[in-house]
Amino acid sequence: MPKPVSLLLAAITRVNLLVFRCASLLMFIIVPAMLLAVVSRYVFDAPSNWAMELATLLFGPYFLLAGPYLLHIRGHVNLDLVQRAVSPRTRRFLEIVNYPIIIAFCAILLIYAIPFAIQSWQYSETSYSSWNPQIWPVKFFIPISLVLLGLQALAEWLRILFDKHSTDELVSDPEVIG
Repeated sequence: MPKPVSLLLAAITRVNLLVFRCASLLMFIIVPAMLLAVVSRYVFDAPSNWAMELATLLFGPYFLLAGPYLLHIRGHVNLDLVQRAVSPRTRRFLEIVNYPIIIAFCAILLIYAIPFAIQSWQYSETSYSSWNPQIWPVKFFIPISLVLLGLQALAEWLRILFDKHSTDELVSDPEVIG
């Protein structure tokens, strides 16, 4: 693999690893918020009007920002039975076809997600609940995550194109970057 391509792939994957680790920290807010919502509702019979909504608003970015790195470590749901039943050559062909589809899907969604996020910001969109937080910042994570997912799909596609043995074994170590 040419050195510039290798450096690009490593950089994309490292950025997505960093974003994944930062997004994982949201669980330190989501879990206590959900716990507070449940305890206040069922133990004290005083439901919180913000805790569950906060957890829901933070879970979206967590889910979206974790996706690109999960694509790298093959953590997404896929057809393992098919992949294990076919030869490495067929598996490689399927992935060569699959990643451009993912990239195109991200590009199409991005065309719609950017105006969606901008409109939400322009209107200072809120949740219209009794707590009524601004939700436009959460909507900006949609196009951001689509860009990161598209870049990671591009990196995986280039990795397969340049390394004929890249699909022989599934990635099992989440720390694998190159």
